[in-house]
Amino acid sequence: MAEMSPPQSARFLVLFDFDETMVSESSDDAVVRAAPGQALPAWLRAAFRPGRYNEHMQRILAYLWEQGVTEESIRREVERIPATPGLPALLDFLRSHRRDFECVVLSDANTYFIEAWLQRAGARQLFLEVITNPASFDADGRLALLPFHSHGCPRCPENMCKQLVLQEYLLRRLRERGGDFQRVFYIGDGANDVCPSLVLREQDTALARRDFPMHRMLVDMRPGAFKASVVPWASGEDVVDCLRKFVEDR
Repeated sequence: MAEMSPPQSARFLVLFDFDETMVSESSDDAVVRAAPGQALPAWLRAAFRPGRYNEHMQRILAYLWEQGVTEESIRREVERIPATPGLPALLDFLRSHRRDFECVVLSDANTYFIEAWLQRAGARQLFLEVITNPASFDADGRLALLPFHSHGCPRCPENMCKQLVLQEYLLRRLRERGGDFQRVFYIGDGANDVCPSLVLREQDTALARRDFPMHRMLVDMRPGAFKASVVPWASGEDVVDCLRKFVEDR
């Protein structure tokens, strides 16, 4: 039986990064296994420029298409990516508390990869929105990837500032709901998850994957530079333990 759509009036907002937060590796890296020899040529690897990963991934997808890699092959590699440890338990917890939590994916991956993986995992209906770079197959069978937006943030890749996206989402939901979320929880792992976490309030929580860049960067911040609580996690069960405390604290 299909899941019901998420409620519109949950007390708490939970934001998920995707790569290495929901899934155990970068989805971009996983798709390379669909290439001939399961690897990219040296000239293509060398074309990467810092801050321009979306642009680099566009070249990779174009290369896969030129090599005759099909949508079926790409989707198969995406669907095979293992979940991070304990993620199924976390998703089950959120399903059982749907009235409490509004769930959103906020990722610098792309719509095709995330939607394919969530559908395979039977978890798409849990998320009110998937906010990421647009990607879809065109009439020629090529996966066309676009940047999410342009911005002026010096901390973020040129195609997406997650802080700007999160601010816009919170303002829009404030208008739609007629009030703020009691608490916001941001679950991430990477350096680009720090920027959106800077808008979190004192009552909010940044759940940073233990010993990953986000965790190290938040720990190294000077005192007072970060308002929200920082909770490290190694598995989905750690996140469940954190969320359960606030559900029970009515």
